[in-house]
Amino acid sequence: MNESQEYAIPVEYASQRKIRTRNKLYYRFNHWPIWIFVFFIAPGPLTFDLFEHGFDGRMAAWLGAVLLGTGIAGLRGKLPGVEPAPYIIRFTEDRPNPLYRRVCYTFAWSAAITFALMNIAGLVVAIATGHWYLKQIYRHAYFPIAVTVWLLGLFGRLPRVMASTKGEGHERRYFYGTVWAMCIAQPALWLMWYVLPQTRTGDSLKLVIFLGILAFVGNLARLGRLPRTRPIVPGELAVSD
Repeated sequence: MNESQEYAIPVEYASQRKIRTRNKLYYRFNHWPIWIFVFFIAPGPLTFDLFEHGFDGRMAAWLGAVLLGTGIAGLRGKLPGVEPAPYIIRFTEDRPNPLYRRVCYTFAWSAAITFALMNIAGLVVAIATGHWYLKQIYRHAYFPIAVTVWLLGLFGRLPRVMASTKGEGHERRYFYGTVWAMCIAQPALWLMWYVLPQTRTGDSLKLVIFLGILAFVGNLARLGRLPRTRPIVPGELAVSD
């Protein structure tokens, strides 16, 4: 059996990945909006108001704070992908996971998990009762769930948020798989909100399609069929992205 046959899904070999000792300016700048978005939507009820009523002074003030905070962090190289040089270049190395990475990826996990659960709960309640209570769900359930995710991150219980970076070759695929699934399912749900009627039948169809997208894309990620979802087999030097 040759080396590639040892794995049931496609893998990347660390020794075959191009080594990057510096991050180019455009690469660093392109990662900044990602973290602006992650932290801007962190207060979920405020984000719900944004989609319900549009942009207002509260959101402008919060966006300004996020721009300032992430901008300072980015200039100091304290945002993932915005560093002057990659932090992880050897996937087998047991290095401390910097605080800024743990904080950023914790909030990214929270954005992915919490909004998905809120929307699923809203659809289930609408189907069961015939009425939409999504605003109330966001008001009362968002922060308990988000804080739970934040605590999991605080104690290093989430991929890419653990105390060590030694599992990065596998942890990154869980993260990017989740991001791919949510970045496809959430816009699809938003479109269905406008296209499909707000009836039990329409809401049931929204829920089935939403869950179907999550399952389908999640399975593609599990199989390593999406960008950055293949396991990186421990070996020689490599660069995490």
